Amino acid sequence: MALADRKREHARWSNLTPSVKRGVLAQKQAIEDEIGDKLGGTFEIMLKTTDKQVRGLQAKGEIAAHEQENGGFVFALFGGCMAIGERFPSLTQSDLARLMYVGTYTGYSGRLQYDNGRPINRKELERLLNMSRARFSEFFRKLQDEEIVSIEEEYGDIYVNPSVFYRGVLAEVGYSLDDYRHTRMFRSTVRQLYETYGGRAVKQLALIYAVLPFVSFSTNIVCFNPEEVDEDRLQPMDLDRLAALLHYQDTQKLRRALESIKLDGKPVFYLPHNVHDKRKRRIIVNPRIVFAGSAESLAAIKVLFN
Repeated sequence: MALADRKREHARWSNLTPSVKRGVLAQKQAIEDEIGDKLGGTFEIMLKTTDKQVRGLQAKGEIAAHEQENGGFVFALFGGCMAIGERFPSLTQSDLARLMYVGTYTGYSGRLQYDNGRPINRKELERLLNMSRARFSEFFRKLQDEEIVSIEEEYGDIYVNPSVFYRGVLAEVGYSLDDYRHTRMFRSTVRQLYETYGGRAVKQLALIYAVLPFVSFSTNIVCFNPEEVDEDRLQPMDLDRLAALLHYQDTQKLRRALESIKLDGKPVFYLPHNVHDKRKRRIIVNPRIVFAGSAESLAAIKVLFN
């Protein structure tokens, strides 16, 4: 390899994140283990990368770092643009906030479990939610009636409907989820919010879950057409229209509720003025809660919450 080529490869290598470097080295070691004995002698494997590949690896590294910083994720799934209250009509605002928290404990098998793999049975879930027995029984009955959870009879394990929350590769669910949209919901941040706003203030958290069906997951902007993949065609929704969809008669009451929710002292919702009408506000969701866009979009959105 020419000196100039080596310098370019060194520069590209230096710009990779530690996690990406580990992946490349593991790939190199696997190749050496596979063919080393066949070739014999001394040799060196050079993994050549193009500028496009380097940018792709860096982007993956940035997304992976964001996921790790926020405790990993589960997929939250939504029935198109259907409001959560319409999808699960028996659930109250407090119920929806608790459901979002429960979803973060979904394991790869669909079973509710702690991060160490220990199953969360009905008694454990009651303790985790810090609810009275009577209130928990009513809440859990609703989850079963809405077919959000089911109980495995032999051991009492609780399983989550994968069309509500899923952890793992969506293609491996086993049946079609084409009618559902999905985003990454980050586990540690949602848990932190529940611990902060539990009890009397738990209804506030329901706003996060209620807003999600209207969020463009590539930009985290609340929109009329969140399923649009062309960002230039997105139609941002103003706060007054969101208030109507969420059945708030007072737009300012909704604004105060959204602005009151904080994560580490920073807003969960950013409400900038509409550039075309200063009397109106747009809504952007903090990507530490949910995000499913590109590394470039992530960097741009994170700046708004710094």
